[in-house]
Amino acid sequence: MGSPVLRSALLLPPALLLLLLLLVLPSRCFPEKRCPTLAMPANGGFKCVDGAYFNSRCEYYCSPGYTLKGERTVTCMDNKAWSGRPASCVDIEPPRIKCPSVKERIAEPNKLTVRVSWETPEGRDTADGILTDVILKGLPPGSNFPEGDHKIQYTVYDRAENKGTCKFRVKVRVRRCGKLNAPENGYMKCSSDGDNYGATCEFSCIGGYELQGSPARVCQSNLAWSGTEPTCTAMNVNVGVRTAAALLDQFYEKRRLLIVSTPTARNLLYRLQLGMLQQAQCGLDLRHITVVELVGVFPTLIGRIGTKIMPPRLALQLRLLLRIPLYSFSMVLVDKHGTDKERYVSLVTPVALFNLIDTFPLRKEEMVLQAEMGQTCNT
Repeated sequence: MGSPVLRSALLLPPALLLLLLLLVLPSRCFPEKRCPTLAMPANGGFKCVDGAYFNSRCEYYCSPGYTLKGERTVTCMDNKAWSGRPASCVDIEPPRIKCPSVKERIAEPNKLTVRVSWETPEGRDTADGILTDVILKGLPPGSNFPEGDHKIQYTVYDRAENKGTCKFRVKVRVRRCGKLNAPENGYMKCSSDGDNYGATCEFSCIGGYELQGSPARVCQSNLAWSGTEPTCTAMNVNVGVRTAAALLDQFYEKRRLLIVSTPTARNLLYRLQLGMLQQAQCGLDLRHITVVELVGVFPTLIGRIGTKIMPPRLALQLRLLLRIPLYSFSMVLVDKHGTDKERYVSLVTPVALFNLIDTFPLRKEEMVLQAEMGQTCNT
């Protein structure tokens, strides 16, 4: 009747027999204890020692670029529940982006800006590789950068709104000579920024002054100015020249002439006109006007330029050259190029005279320079 082993086992006490059965028979022969099936986390997974059965141990893991949130290990307990809450995989690592190195540039001659270009950096997300936004702070590549230190920043975002940034600088240098100043009683007009490499500064003097030194200077590559420092010296009119043409040549491109001629110093028009001009001396100086007086009739003719007296023959030559009447009051306005611009046979007010001169093209340029220098007349 059965095997000897079985017959011997049946003779054992009940408690000992139950223990023997637990040790010998497979666990699956008894009612199972199972926990609910774990949900697979997005962008990750888990590995279990014995599935969802009692005492099974499961360990969560995440795909590259994701970080585990929650308990890494859970165990199926006797109450058919897991020992911890289900874990999840989240993207908390910022995307990566690499900017170029510092860009240093030097402006070309006569330039104040430099065109700087670079390859737009590309961000990389360590999780799913998808970037939602790339934001640039600063001038874009290919822009003309002015002198100075410019910060460029790129910012990238991934789908989890993690942010990655990188920065670099664009440094633009303008080579410069020292600043120049306008000469006393003169003007200075410079190109570009006035003292950068390649800039040119031109100099001129106000009416009645002559330029000594270099009329123009250039900022050179060695950052030194070319030429010599200019000065403006008072114009010295030579009344000892032999011809009226030589006299007029001294004023060419420097002064305008208002020649007042009268057969006698007692002439009423002459005296009134001279009085009006003396009261408007500032306006005359501002417009570079020199008054030349021709008084009398040869051989008692007197020519006067300020305090200098012309010989009678030179004064007569001037009258004849400009075809000025010998025996009546007359005035001739001559511009800086020696052109006869207007003639008067009666009184003219300084305002009317100045209004006419202010329409001359060269005078318009002078007005701009004088405004920059703050030169004006209050009356």
